Amino acid sequence: MLDFLDFWIDETNKSHEPDRRSCSIFQEPFKGFYTPEFLKSSYFVVVDKLPKPDTPMLRDAGLGDFIDMDFNGVTYKDTYYVLPRAVQELSLHFHELVHVVQWRELTAKPFISRYIDEYTRLGYRNMPLEEMAYGLEERFSKDEMPFDVEEHVLQNL
Repeated sequence: MLDFLDFWIDETNKSHEPDRRSCSIFQEPFKGFYTPEFLKSSYFVVVDKLPKPDTPMLRDAGLGDFIDMDFNGVTYKDTYYVLPRAVQELSLHFHELVHVVQWRELTAKPFISRYIDEYTRLGYRNMPLEEMAYGLEERFSKDEMPFDVEEHVLQNL
């Protein structure tokens, strides 16, 4: 399953490459949170429907609810996908960029494995990976002083 998902993600990202936008456009609002280098090498794509692999294998593994959930964004490696209704929400971009950091630190297959394990055992809102992203998003939304998100993720994974 991990090999399938890793391949599917690579193919999905490759097929959307022409539409990717660099997150360097967020340099000013995310100053002090994310480095310019990180933002330059992270991307987002605005899509009408979030790409999710809908296969019997994943549904049998207990991921049917996740596949059917109505998210505003989803992250795959260095690229996240966002719906038009949420593209102006800075907090969403902040949240998804936390996941980009998690992907980079854990690498693909360990991230996928951990995400699936946490989701199936704890449910979406109780997953440590999601709790971290939502918690950091909340700190950003409350206009806290900037903090190094990459360092925070690295120390708390």
